[in-house]
Amino acid sequence: MQSTSIVMRKRISILFFLAALALLFLVCRLAYIQFFLGDQLRQDALDNRTRDIPVEAKRGSIFDRKGNELVTSVSVDSVFAIPSQVTKPDEVAAKVAVVLDMDVDKVHKQITQKQSFVWIKRKVDYKQAQELKSLKLDGIGFVEESKRYYLKDGLAAHVLGFVGVDNQGLTGIENTFETDLRGIPGRIVVERDAAGREISNAVHNYFPPVQGHNMVLTIDETVQYFVERELDKLIDKYQPKGAVITVMDPRTGEILAMGNRPTFDPNRWSVAPQSTWDRNPAIWYNYEPGSTFKIITLSAALEEKTVNKNDRFYDPGYVKVADRNIRCWKAGGHGSQSFEEVIQNSCNPGFIKIGLDIGISDFYKYVRGFGFGTQTGVILPGEAQGIMIPEKKATTLNLATMSIGQSIAVTPLQLLTAVSASVNGGLLMEPMLVKAVTDHEGTVVREYAPKSVRRVISEETSREVGVLLEGVVLKGSGRNAYADGYRVGGKTGTAQVVGSSGGYVSGRYVSSFVGFAPVEDPQVAILVMLIEPQGGVYYGSQVAAPAFRAVMQDTLRYLGVPEQKDLPKPKSLNFWENTREPEEVRVPQVVNLPLNEAVQELRGSGLNFMIRGQGPVVYGQVPEAGASVLEGTTVIIELKTGPEADSGGQVTIPDLTGLTIKQVGGLLENMGLRLEPVGTGVASQQKPSPGEKVDRGALVRVDFEPAAERPGITD
Repeated sequence: MQSTSIVMRKRISILFFLAALALLFLVCRLAYIQFFLGDQLRQDALDNRTRDIPVEAKRGSIFDRKGNELVTSVSVDSVFAIPSQVTKPDEVAAKVAVVLDMDVDKVHKQITQKQSFVWIKRKVDYKQAQELKSLKLDGIGFVEESKRYYLKDGLAAHVLGFVGVDNQGLTGIENTFETDLRGIPGRIVVERDAAGREISNAVHNYFPPVQGHNMVLTIDETVQYFVERELDKLIDKYQPKGAVITVMDPRTGEILAMGNRPTFDPNRWSVAPQSTWDRNPAIWYNYEPGSTFKIITLSAALEEKTVNKNDRFYDPGYVKVADRNIRCWKAGGHGSQSFEEVIQNSCNPGFIKIGLDIGISDFYKYVRGFGFGTQTGVILPGEAQGIMIPEKKATTLNLATMSIGQSIAVTPLQLLTAVSASVNGGLLMEPMLVKAVTDHEGTVVREYAPKSVRRVISEETSREVGVLLEGVVLKGSGRNAYADGYRVGGKTGTAQVVGSSGGYVSGRYVSSFVGFAPVEDPQVAILVMLIEPQGGVYYGSQVAAPAFRAVMQDTLRYLGVPEQKDLPKPKSLNFWENTREPEEVRVPQVVNLPLNEAVQELRGSGLNFMIRGQGPVVYGQVPEAGASVLEGTTVIIELKTGPEADSGGQVTIPDLTGLTIKQVGGLLENMGLRLEPVGTGVASQQKPSPGEKVDRGALVRVDFEPAAERPGITD
């Protein structure tokens, strides 16, 4: 018995020990949960019974340099649903769909999802939101968000950019300064039960959003309007594939205006073609600058002292470099001329000699020094860096062609920045688009100061360059750029377009003018560039220089730059210079072609045209096919008449697509038809349709739209 009692006591002791050990473990576990996991578990429990409703921060505004608001954010309502609270989904879906102009099935699918929260429609119209609120539908709620509003419609669209549906910056300044502009989102925390229903007297916490910072740009709204005005005129008159005008203060690098065509309205960016808004041509488009690049050659030669004012040149009409003859634009050449006359005449052989005297190594030193081959550093996404032949691979022929603006591709902003450096005292300035970042009370958070990248040429050389380029405006190819009351300098440029497979494309050109004023103290520099202007007029002095003059004159007067009296003026305005000799081209065969195809053939060959007669088909042409003529020659198109075009007193409607109002009017008048024009630009739609027969005197309605809004149009 005693032995049994001892065994029992041992067992009880062991059991007690194990129980004590288990209790100790539970106490330790409880302490661990209470003291180490308590905060996390409390938060998890709170998260399990609460729901966050995001509250978007108001995006900061964007102002021009004088405080004019260009972009703002307005409060709008976004509609959401809590599917678990929607008691009558069919009825709710029908009412919501009617008010918000949505598909009923789509709404029904949204509000019956097995989710705790779902957006129905973001940023709805004020009237729609008020009407929907008045219905007091179960499970339907509203959150105040902000909608971006561009106050000036398409003004400086590529610079400002736009935002997406979630208020995120997608392009332009909106994208670059997303962190500053967006702010910090807030939220509403609502406590609900297990079924997702709101609990009375439950937790309702509101964490307010922090408004984004404002941006103050270097852009001047008024100067930007000058630019946009001239761009519209250029589009209406020449219907180019694209156009760029940029205005800069050469002393600081501040961009006062930057405009592009084609353009878009940031308020409705989604309706524009992606090719219109996804790239900014002013900082992206690569092109051979032609004669405008001669400013760089001139600056390098003067700085290196490989040329001086007393040098004389002889131009026989061409210069032989390696195994290639490079012609002057003037047949027979300019003969004997001074250094200043070489510049005024934009003489290719003269500039080639100047470039060859500099040498490959030194020439590349200045090309790189002026910023070519690298990005300018402008605060915009998508900037290109241009295209250069590597110095190690450059030949004497490459040096010769680069001296006159060929064999090198630049962006418009690169060229304007470089030319500004050549006349502002010799300093390459980094282009500026933002002056300051401020908070919602106007307190400056961050400022941006002008930044000098490097000195490229001396002040003395810079002054000399300015005076020589003034001679181009007074006596040379830039006479159409003269601005009354101011000393203006600059250079024209007309370059052929390089094809995708290499070589130049006949009949397609880039026309430009770059200049500055006043010469004695440059305060404004402007670049005007057109891509493939139509109508047979394409020289930079004809196309770009007048637009430069208009923007420069208005800008200088607006900025209060004093005018000077009794300044010398060009002997004759409306002067134009062919920066190279017009090439001979073969007249294409257009007989028996439909009118629109004949027009495209002639345009592609760099020829103008005049229409005679009536009918949709060409039956004759003068000059005949195969004749050798100079680019820009007018070809007379005679349209087919007789039974095929006139049946029973009727005429056949031709295809008018792509023609201007003037061309359409002349064609229809010759056919005995009347025109009802709608809009401006080039023909896009017509009624009656091509091929239909109508009585003479019938009215033809033709819709016109700017060529810039119709991407894909070619010569």
